[in-house]
Amino acid sequence: MKKFDISVLDLAPVKQGKSIHHTFQDSLSLANFTEILDYKRFWLAEHHNMESIASSATSVLIGFIANGTKKIKVGSGGIMLPNHSSLVIAEQFGTLESLFPGRIDLGVGRAPGTDGITAQALGRNPASINEQFPRQILELQRYFSKENCEALVRAFPGEGLDIPIYILGSSTDSAWLAAELGLPYSFAGHFAPDQMEMAFNIYRQHFQPSAQLQKPYIMSCVNAVAAETSDEAHYLATTLFQAFVNIIRNDRKPFPAPIEDMDDIWSTSEKQMVLRMLKLSFIGDQSEIEEQLKSFQEKFQVDELMVNSHVFDHEKRLQSYQIIRNAVDALSIA
Repeated sequence: MKKFDISVLDLAPVKQGKSIHHTFQDSLSLANFTEILDYKRFWLAEHHNMESIASSATSVLIGFIANGTKKIKVGSGGIMLPNHSSLVIAEQFGTLESLFPGRIDLGVGRAPGTDGITAQALGRNPASINEQFPRQILELQRYFSKENCEALVRAFPGEGLDIPIYILGSSTDSAWLAAELGLPYSFAGHFAPDQMEMAFNIYRQHFQPSAQLQKPYIMSCVNAVAAETSDEAHYLATTLFQAFVNIIRNDRKPFPAPIEDMDDIWSTSEKQMVLRMLKLSFIGDQSEIEEQLKSFQEKFQVDELMVNSHVFDHEKRLQSYQIIRNAVDALSIA
């Protein structure tokens, strides 16, 4: 089994009965805790118009987390690039890299991170996204390059800085692009796992080496809920299940506390849809997490696993990341 790194994907989840201020403090606490556990990176995802997710001003939140930690890499998983001007993102991440040298990642995706009406409010043009997204990545690379010093438009801060770019995807489209550009590729297995294996195969088979990357680098985002016992883990995971039921119902309220029986919440069809979206989730005690991770890695052979642990109670959420760390370490020495 190929060894792999582990990292954190944080959506800055807003919990019922808690303020957004508490959400940000919990995110910082999680970053501090996982830094001590030697998680590789801590990424925040851009979403909009969602009462349950507070990471809309992603660059600002990255600065807050980076300022409150010491060594863990901090970045975006991701910036939804067509929502923004390439120059503005180059300046924002140039500023972050100048403040926290060597610690800033720029993960980019093409999805809106929201619904259609909000996408329009963000100024997106759906007709040009497929053309715009690859062009914007090339624009970012140009703004960050030293060779852009003679251009009429330059990024200050940003120019000449080594800011790694990662391409995110939830289908096969971005796999082709990441392979063509020779960039690291991260797949959203935490909500859209169906095409992940195909996307990884495309990326590996068509990868072209680049100045940033000489060989394919694959990351998978997954959900994981770990606890001292299997029963407790499955109980805590009902927060995750309820959140996905709410997604299906287009109900964006804050994340709920766990419950004893999901059959009181979801219909048969909703249950099928949720379990399909979450089919690559890891839930259990440490030994179960080890077995699930081993099975996953033997099949997908990723370089890095980015873990999103949706647990309502903050101390239990920290414990989940501790158990996941222990499970990965146990596999590494097995």
